[in-house]
Amino acid sequence: MMGRRRRDGLLLQQALASGRTAITAEVTPPRGGNPARTLEAARSLRGWVHAINVTDGSRAVMRMSSVAMCRLLRDEGLEPVLQLACRDRNRIALQADLLGAHALGLRNLLCLTGDPVRAGDQPDARPVNELESVRLLQLVQALNAGRDPVAGELADGGTAFFAGAAADPQSPSWSGLKARVRRKQAAGARFLQTQMVSDADALRRFVEEIAAPLGLPVLAGVFLLKSARNAAFINRVVPGANIPQSLIDRLAAAEDPAAEGVAIAAEQAACYAGIAQGVHLMAIKAEERIPLILERAGLQAAALSPVG
Repeated sequence: MMGRRRRDGLLLQQALASGRTAITAEVTPPRGGNPARTLEAARSLRGWVHAINVTDGSRAVMRMSSVAMCRLLRDEGLEPVLQLACRDRNRIALQADLLGAHALGLRNLLCLTGDPVRAGDQPDARPVNELESVRLLQLVQALNAGRDPVAGELADGGTAFFAGAAADPQSPSWSGLKARVRRKQAAGARFLQTQMVSDADALRRFVEEIAAPLGLPVLAGVFLLKSARNAAFINRVVPGANIPQSLIDRLAAAEDPAAEGVAIAAEQAACYAGIAQGVHLMAIKAEERIPLILERAGLQAAALSPVG
C-alpha cells in the first residue's frame, strides 16, 4: 500500500524540501487514444524516480491531453508532474484546466510558454499565447491563495499546486536569463527544471549565481542520445538544443552508439547531481533505459525511501 503522502503527490516536493537528490523523468503522451505504451514506459520507472513529467504538446505536435495522462499515471500509483503550456489556450482555458487538474488530484506543475507552432507538424495552426510562463505562474499563485481571477475568492478555497518553471543554463543572454528567473521566482516558482544541459560549468554557474540565491532547487536536464544522427536531429529540430560536436563525434566513433549514449547520460547525471539538487531524465521512446542510466550514475532506487 502506498502511504497517504505518496498518493497525494508530495514525493517530489518533500525530496526538494529536504535537500535530498531529486530524480524525475519524462514521458510523452501517445499520438492517439491508447495510453498503453506510455503507461508501460512509466511503469518501468517505478521506484527509480520521485515523479514522472508528462509533456504538453511538446514541439507543437498533437498528443493526448497531458492532464488525462497524468491522471492515468496517478491511478497507477505513480507521481506525475503536469506540464501546462500557454501556446494553445487562452486564460479561461488555462483556468479551467488548472481547476480540473486539481480536482483530479494533480499537484506538481511545470508552467511553460510552449514551443512555437512553427516547430511542429501543423505550422498553419493558430497559436493563442495570451499568457506566457510568468503570467501562468502568477495565475497559479493566485489560485493557490484562493483568489478568483475576476473578483473575490474561490468558493471552495485555494488550490495546492507545487509549481515549477523551466530554464536554460546555456542561454546566450546571461542578464536576460537572470532577470527571467527572478520574475519566475517572484511569480511563485518553487523549483526549476532545465533544458538539456551539455556544459557542466554553465550549470554550476547558473546554480551558484542565479538559482541558489533565489532559493530555487534545480533539476538538471539529461537527454539520452541514441546516435550521432539522433544528436544532429535534436540540434536541428528541438528549440534551445545545443549538443556539442564533441559528443556527436563520440557517438559517431562508438561501436555501439546506443550503449555510448547510455554511458554519456550516466556520466552527465552523476556530474549534475553533484551540482544541482537533482536530475531530470529525458529518453524519448527509450524510457526503459532510464533505470540503467541511474544505476550507472550511482543514483540508486534506495534514495527513494518511502515518506510518511
